Amino acid sequence: MFLYMETRETMMHVSSMLPFSPPPDAPPDHLRRLMDEIRASPIVHRPFNLKLRTPELLVNPLQAWVEDRDVDLEYHVRRSALPSPGDERELGILVSRLHGQPIDFHRPPWEVHLIEGLEGGRFALYVKVHHALVDGYSAMKILASSLSHDASDRTRPLFFSLEEPARVRSDGESGGLHFPELLAAVRAQVGTSKSVLKALVNMARSSRSRELVSPLHAPTSILNRRISRNRRFATQSFETARMRAVAKAANGTLNDVILAICAASLRKYLGELDALPDAALVAMVPVNVRPKDDAGGGNAVGAILASLATDVADPSERLEAIIASTRRAKEQLQGMSKAAIIQYSALLTSPFMLQLLPGAMGRVRPVFNLVISNVPGPEQPLYFRGARLEAAYPMSIPVHGLALNITCNSYAGTLDFGFIGCRDTLPHLQRLAVHAGDALPELERAIA
Repeated sequence: MFLYMETRETMMHVSSMLPFSPPPDAPPDHLRRLMDEIRASPIVHRPFNLKLRTPELLVNPLQAWVEDRDVDLEYHVRRSALPSPGDERELGILVSRLHGQPIDFHRPPWEVHLIEGLEGGRFALYVKVHHALVDGYSAMKILASSLSHDASDRTRPLFFSLEEPARVRSDGESGGLHFPELLAAVRAQVGTSKSVLKALVNMARSSRSRELVSPLHAPTSILNRRISRNRRFATQSFETARMRAVAKAANGTLNDVILAICAASLRKYLGELDALPDAALVAMVPVNVRPKDDAGGGNAVGAILASLATDVADPSERLEAIIASTRRAKEQLQGMSKAAIIQYSALLTSPFMLQLLPGAMGRVRPVFNLVISNVPGPEQPLYFRGARLEAAYPMSIPVHGLALNITCNSYAGTLDFGFIGCRDTLPHLQRLAVHAGDALPELERAIA
């Protein structure tokens, strides 16, 4: 799917922007030494040494990952600089431009940019990986594994030089697939289809319910127009403890508060553009369906649809409506297997492809208005060569019909939001981040 959707305007890579504070003992040429050391890495491990077998034809029956035995780190690892002293706005402009550049599929589909010139000797890493190679969950785990909890650790290599963990085969597990296993898989698939059909019937019966959102609920909005290749990126951070306190007081979850902050920001932003729909905006919320201790790799993501209640003026009532909506959506998934959740999610979101038909963009009712996702990250401070990671801002994928994507990542007691959108479709996108900063205090006052 991610290869099929790759075009000049809809580039299917995900990224992270990671600002660092330098170590106290950093020499003047710290970043030059760091770049030389990174590029001198002798080995690039899987999956970062994999490239496409047929890069000229992304979608074909013979497509597969093949090993690149001569990865050119001079190409993949790059050094950039802001006019010193650079500020956050200039950093945002630079990574927006980097995010608007396509991946070269003739090479392993990833890049690392070391950005220097920030005030006080600070620097940033911008890491770009194509979504066909890893999903956001895997990317965050891999990236975190290349950082250290110890500020004195100055030897840990970056993610592409870390060896992939060996998979331990359980007792009695063989390399082949035998007939009893095949029969069990068929039976499981039959059970999966039954549970998915039941969930779809429940949704059809509740099509007029405000709580259980169906693909018929989302209103037409400027968020669902065609996009250009140009991107704009903005950030915002919140203390996780404050957000959890709001969730507890409202009898909701942390994800509910995330949606409420996004809803408040969107309501104000679209209101300023005189483009706020009368009906509530609908978000597609990815759901991780991996076991708790899964090491990651590949893609394993389900989805729910949730009302953002942007038609509700009162912040407290809006949060209540969001909680009711996500609760009903999660009830649909209860009792489903991992395979059933993925199958149900695919059917739930599949009408989105109709929006991509020529002439349909902006004319047909969208299945959902935007994607809002929360990727769990490390809860302890991390360091890279003694430099402290300040935040971890995720950057996801705008596509035709979805001009805005909001992703947040938890890190060391904060939730870091990344707002990424089409620069031409959504003007002054940075205002979304400003309005999001006002939304949490507004919620705290509303539930006090």
